[in-house]
Amino acid sequence: MEEDHFGRLRKNMVKHQIASRAVKDHRVLDAMSRVPRHLFVPENLADRAYDDSPLPIGDGQTISQPYMVAWMTELLEVATGDKVLEIGTGSGYQAAILCELAGEVLSIEKYSSLARDAGELLHSLGYRNIRIRVGDGTLGWPEEAPFDGIMVTAGAPSVPQPLLEQLADGGRLVIPVGPSGMQMLNVIRRKSNEYQASDEGTCVFVPLVGKFGWRRGRVF
Repeated sequence: MEEDHFGRLRKNMVKHQIASRAVKDHRVLDAMSRVPRHLFVPENLADRAYDDSPLPIGDGQTISQPYMVAWMTELLEVATGDKVLEIGTGSGYQAAILCELAGEVLSIEKYSSLARDAGELLHSLGYRNIRIRVGDGTLGWPEEAPFDGIMVTAGAPSVPQPLLEQLADGGRLVIPVGPSGMQMLNVIRRKSNEYQASDEGTCVFVPLVGKFGWRRGRVF
């Protein structure tokens, strides 16, 4: 059966691409084992959904490599009941992983077609703890702040100030920062009015476009 086929691919993905690379959080591994990644890519790419690579999803955007999704999720340290903001809904796959772990997920997508399709798919899969809106993700979602965790799935030239301000005390922000060729994955923790940052490793993402990100058409 088709689901058995994809189930085997998903099991192998978690074992060989994620757990073997030192992602240890069992909640993250379980979530990656449950979410049907092949439904979040274009139909003609379904057989490549569990490959160790990003894939195009339209509008110049990508679904991140499975390991990157798991790694960033582990770094976010999502607890049951957390309120999480995602910047860059894309196909909705990362949002689905977050929905498996958090109490509430809010997600902002720049492209209305991606936001619509992701919302419909997530709803069809039974996720009721997510809200998606179209807008400038660099502004965050101030009326819903503060957030226990904020994840940015695009590369920023610097950390957007509104996202820092919308972190709860003790909250975590995971964001790629740097030029197009290579970004550094930053984890920023808020302690009262202070922010503690750490560099976790290199990565490559599409640009974060917005008021506090890259300008449209800018070469970077």
